[in-house]
Amino acid sequence: MHHFLFGVLPYLAITIMVVGSVIRYDRDPFTWKSKSSQLLRKRSFVLGSVLFHVGVIVIFFGHLVGLLTPIAVFDALGVSHGAKQLMAIVLGGIAGVMALVGGMILLVRRFGDPRIRATSGFGDNLVIVMLVAQVILGLGSIIPSLSHLDGYEMLKFMGWAQGIVFFQPGAAEHLVDVHWIFKAHILLGLAIFIVFPFTRLVHMVSAPLRYLWRPGYQIVRSRRGAKAGPADVGPVRGAGK
Repeated sequence: MHHFLFGVLPYLAITIMVVGSVIRYDRDPFTWKSKSSQLLRKRSFVLGSVLFHVGVIVIFFGHLVGLLTPIAVFDALGVSHGAKQLMAIVLGGIAGVMALVGGMILLVRRFGDPRIRATSGFGDNLVIVMLVAQVILGLGSIIPSLSHLDGYEMLKFMGWAQGIVFFQPGAAEHLVDVHWIFKAHILLGLAIFIVFPFTRLVHMVSAPLRYLWRPGYQIVRSRRGAKAGPADVGPVRGAGK
């Protein structure tokens, strides 16, 4: 079971996320949107959204760089394992608190406002709950991390992530004896990958780049079928004078 959860499931989750997103964009491109509820109630939305998105972006790139950068690069830069671990705890902790505060504001807003709750689907509610839970697990992982300030526990996660990305056999073995909260954090992250193409999360990979090369167009209103105006009424001239 351990091998399936941490050695096979990652590939299934990534495949579902990528293939499902491509199929959705191809078949239902007009559903590819964030479905913002800002127009329903702007109060508290801006604060919660900014805190949450900034925190999540910092966390995302922190994980990306921290887990997938070869350890030889850190060694060449003179960054010790302990320093890397401490940096992850401090920066990740600050970004995590920002994401949690923002996420809780958005969560309370979505479930507490009758208008927003009425326009929210199951996927909308599921996403915000999963993301807030993921942030809580991430912050909770700081506690066992404080017991491994030498940084060697972090090497296990680097070994696992790089093993998965570069198709190295035995990647799941790196996580056999890690704390349960890390495993829960990883599994919930994989679950988010799986639901990604079926929810509003797809807007994360959207950018209006095609507007840069899209040819211009002009909207022309046809006069075909239009009713003629009264014969004694002519155009108004010099109305602005």
